[in-house]
Amino acid sequence: MSHDQVESIRSQLDEINLQLLELINKRATLVQQLGQEKKKQGINRFDPEREGKMLNLIVENNNGPFSDTAIRHLFKQIFSASLDLQKEDSQKVLLVSRKKQEEDTVVTIKGVQFGGAEKILIAGPCSVESYEQVREVAANHVEQGLRVIRGGAFKPRTSPYDFQGLGLEGLEILKRIGDEFNLVTISEIVTPSDLEMAIKYVDVIQIGARNMQNFELLKAAGRLNHPILLKRGLSATIEEFVYAAEYILSEGNSQVMLCERGIRTYEKATRNTLDISAVPILKQETHLPVFVDVTHSTGRRDLLLPTAKAGLAVGSDGIMVEVHPNPDVALSDAKQQLTIPAFNEMLSNLYASGLYKPEGVAVK
Repeated sequence: MSHDQVESIRSQLDEINLQLLELINKRATLVQQLGQEKKKQGINRFDPEREGKMLNLIVENNNGPFSDTAIRHLFKQIFSASLDLQKEDSQKVLLVSRKKQEEDTVVTIKGVQFGGAEKILIAGPCSVESYEQVREVAANHVEQGLRVIRGGAFKPRTSPYDFQGLGLEGLEILKRIGDEFNLVTISEIVTPSDLEMAIKYVDVIQIGARNMQNFELLKAAGRLNHPILLKRGLSATIEEFVYAAEYILSEGNSQVMLCERGIRTYEKATRNTLDISAVPILKQETHLPVFVDVTHSTGRRDLLLPTAKAGLAVGSDGIMVEVHPNPDVALSDAKQQLTIPAFNEMLSNLYASGLYKPEGVAVK
């Protein structure tokens, strides 16, 4: 074969490559249109039966020299890329996405900025048991320069016989503590009908792991003009977590914060498995503040400090940890809560590490 013949064939290949490119992009445009229509009708993007019919039709008309197996492989790659294209288009319109809003969302409550330049430490008892119990923790918060306290009033428990919380009385205690010490208060609500009542008492509504996909609760929270802290579900993927947040934003409430609290795996050394990689992924893909609950993710007091350091080091906006005046007699999660002295020691270690040092706060 002469040099001229080689160049001629190459020229034809270049022309066909460009034709293929034009056809593939034309196909991609049709796929995008189909995806938008499917979304309107509530139809799943992936239709395996339809894909099978297309592949069979293509193979039936294959006259070589590619084998049927090779043709199936080539077109399955095209189909897969098309599905990814539909997924990418969907991500572009998500209200939680960086593609929708490049700058970080900052939720400001009582002068405290969640998602701002400073890291936030959220701490308090697992359950509100009495005014005296929460007051002791709150007084220590003030001494340590902390501004955010958490406490459960409505407790979704695995066993129906475990302590379920004080309910409204617990919220009233948190309200009293928040006003007395000028602290931001956080507590979980599990029923949509309780939300309107709860916002009169607490500054941040927490939606816990067991309710991450309670869609009616998410939608009701979205209709509030009130900050929401959303925890990742026990076995939820990051995508499911992001879409749960989207439920809230789609109803009009942009004051949403995320909390990674570990997921259920085969590992038994810890209560859950802390997915530390979720933090930078969520920070990159969403504009929402991201926190790490080191207590529920590990369930072990000896792991709270190192996992808190890890959470701060990978870019979280703060840490959540449980502290109780006397954990041994706590009505819930006794084994994983810190005593006040142990909590203060943890704070000192975090200060010394340089990972946590709010501006203007002196080490006690």
